[in-house]
Amino acid sequence: MIVERIWTGNAYRNYNYLIACPETGEALAIDPLDHAKCLAAAKDKGWQITQILNTHEHHDHTGGNAAVVAATGAKVIAHHQAGARISGVDRGVKAGDLIKVGKTVELECLDTPGHTMCHICLRSHTDRPALFSGDTLFNAGAGNCHNGGSAELLYQTFMNQLARLPDNTQIYPGHDYIENNLRFTLAREPDNQAAMDLLPTAEEQDPATAMVTTLGQEKQINTFLRLRSESVIAALKVAYPDLPDDPDPQTVFVKLRELRNRW
Repeated sequence: MIVERIWTGNAYRNYNYLIACPETGEALAIDPLDHAKCLAAAKDKGWQITQILNTHEHHDHTGGNAAVVAATGAKVIAHHQAGARISGVDRGVKAGDLIKVGKTVELECLDTPGHTMCHICLRSHTDRPALFSGDTLFNAGAGNCHNGGSAELLYQTFMNQLARLPDNTQIYPGHDYIENNLRFTLAREPDNQAAMDLLPTAEEQDPATAMVTTLGQEKQINTFLRLRSESVIAALKVAYPDLPDDPDPQTVFVKLRELRNRW
């Protein structure tokens, strides 16, 4: 499996992805908003985009579909309940469904509600697994739930699905928010040494060639995966004095998401 991460450089700081089979040159485009860059990258590599996967229905993830389909004839794949929100869906997928690219690439669909109710993450079946997480899991952060999502369901997605993946899973999110997210982590957990150590690198890096974190790293730097941290809970109680001394993890997650909304 070859992963080509495409930095759009737009105001939303989107990442687009091409996932290619090294034997056939067939490629899957994930959320190809910047269709010109995606098509140019495929041409440069000698790949043929045959499929598009939209992680969810927001325009900054689906806005390039029509141009890519027009140029390549690619089939559009999305959550099986997202057809009314995404035009031209050829295949609706559910949890456990497989997307095959060429002869060698197999990606498993995870049904991951929270940011929206029809969100798909892709997990690669490779020796070193990868997760294409859309707007669910960001580097050092979690997606918002502003537009029809649910923080409670996002918590369930994090705990029951994402946190259980192998620690060496590489994380490929839909946006580059790592610097700001690390600052949020340190605002909530000032003694988080891993986040302190990583922040200078995040500040200096070019998003086009940015680091790829692993789930194991995320468990160290991502506040939304550190729900039992004494420091996180102590700081949260300052913001929410009515919290019990030992709040349950879902309450911690939801309150963190509320704080992140206005941070």
